[in-house]
Amino acid sequence: MTIAPLDKLGDWNPQLLRELKGRLRPRNLLIALPISLLGQLLLLMSFASQLPSDDATASSVYSKYCLTRSSQYGECVRDALGHFPVNWQQWWLDVFVWLSIFGFIALLVVGTHLLISDLSREEQRGTLNFIRLSPQSTTSVLSGKLLGVPILLYLVAALALPLHLWAAFQAEIPANMILGFYGVVAASCACFYSIALIYGLVSAGIGGFQAWLGSGAMLLLLYILTALTMGGGSALSNTSGDWLHLFSPLALLPYLMNASIPVTETYSAFSQLSKLTWFNLPIGASFWSMASFSALNCGLWAYLAWQALKRCFHNPSATLLSKRQSYSLTACFEVLILGFALQTRTGHDRVNELFNNFTYILVLNLFLFAFLMAALSPHRQALQDWARYRRERKSSRLVSRLQNLVWGEKSPALVAVGLNLAIAVSMLVPWISTWPGQRGIQALVALLLSVNLFLIYASIAQLMLFMQTQKRALWAATTVTALIVLPPIIFGLLSLSPEKVAAVWLFSAFPWAAVKEATSTTVIMTVMSQWLMLALLNIQTTRQLRLAGESATKALMEHSARSGQRSV
Repeated sequence: MTIAPLDKLGDWNPQLLRELKGRLRPRNLLIALPISLLGQLLLLMSFASQLPSDDATASSVYSKYCLTRSSQYGECVRDALGHFPVNWQQWWLDVFVWLSIFGFIALLVVGTHLLISDLSREEQRGTLNFIRLSPQSTTSVLSGKLLGVPILLYLVAALALPLHLWAAFQAEIPANMILGFYGVVAASCACFYSIALIYGLVSAGIGGFQAWLGSGAMLLLLYILTALTMGGGSALSNTSGDWLHLFSPLALLPYLMNASIPVTETYSAFSQLSKLTWFNLPIGASFWSMASFSALNCGLWAYLAWQALKRCFHNPSATLLSKRQSYSLTACFEVLILGFALQTRTGHDRVNELFNNFTYILVLNLFLFAFLMAALSPHRQALQDWARYRRERKSSRLVSRLQNLVWGEKSPALVAVGLNLAIAVSMLVPWISTWPGQRGIQALVALLLSVNLFLIYASIAQLMLFMQTQKRALWAATTVTALIVLPPIIFGLLSLSPEKVAAVWLFSAFPWAAVKEATSTTVIMTVMSQWLMLALLNIQTTRQLRLAGESATKALMEHSARSGQRSV
């Protein structure tokens, strides 16, 4: 007896079969097919309108696709038959490039929106908890989501694939480079889709707005990366910000374009990206080195994202990361961005270039530690359990208590955030110590102020997560975001530049902007104020934990006493 293909698919991944049955309906297919074909037709019509017209009444014709132009005015010149010779290789290359850009942006923006909105819908209907209780593994369920939810989008992309390949072959792009480009596209989609699944699982409190927020952030990121790569300006900043190019396969387009038409003055992005280095390794020197490094980078973050998904899918109350995982995450992050920070531009002041690279590192670390605060901070019930356990084990050794703070699942996150900061500092300080002059001292001061601020933000977030309100996670995220974003906006509206009032900028999330103008007395007073604030916050947190442990222990003892009386 033969087994139907759908039955085999259901045995392999029941969640994928469920998603396919819900989406591959005739009505949806009849919508997806025309969308893909119409989009391709509009793109071809747009480029066809840019070809030189053989209209005999036109006195002069201008087109970038003419093979012959007059040397004086640059208008197209007809051949002996009265036609305009067309550079079809250039035309098909532009079709290939813009189809790649539109296709990749659609895959990421629409795909992340579909995944996040699907998880939000499942959460609202209550079916997500039913899926959690099923015997399927996390990998089976979420891979079924990842492959099945955007299936119509995959179909639209597959229908555009013949035109994309035909344009590439007509532009004389090597086939192996096209396959390498597709491999990086797949790795990038896997990375961002995995991050979208995490965001969809942890942002249920936002409601239906979460999908638009996630896809909007993705569109903004892709717009910036596309503008840097294809905008005709400087594709590289020679800072840690260049690391973001590794998430986008669009950074490979200049290499494909150069393989088709090697004209560096036309495609300046190629000459820029070819100088990209990481710890002085020329990863941008060739297409394959850039593609390999991009695929490894996307694969690394996709792997880390799946570790978080496996941890929190079946146990929504657990923290997104374990403390052990956070230390590995911070180490990987710091190594990656520090490797790009070693780049400097020739003809510029090296010390100022290094400090500029350092400010990019601090900004990227601000995003990292904001994420770690959310990923490591346990909520009220977990903290109550930990406080009760700690109260009952008062006789335990100091070493055991410290180990619990460093590795424990339910212990407060401040010690773990501090250790992650220590990992980052241990990698940055040796680099800063090699700088000549006063800039190195200013960088160390900015690093100290930033570390203090990160610890203060983590303490505030942990304290707010101990509130009794149901929306405590939203309150904590909003408060920390406001503390980061609002001060610079207020200072800007009041025209309080770092040169005028350095003291107030030292208390913002961007103290590096004012360390050059701040006096030693101002810096010392700022550090002392930060330490005092940090001490007060942790005294309050310790007090609440002690009270919670006492009340939880008392309630447990009263419950045991009542149970004993009933049994008697």
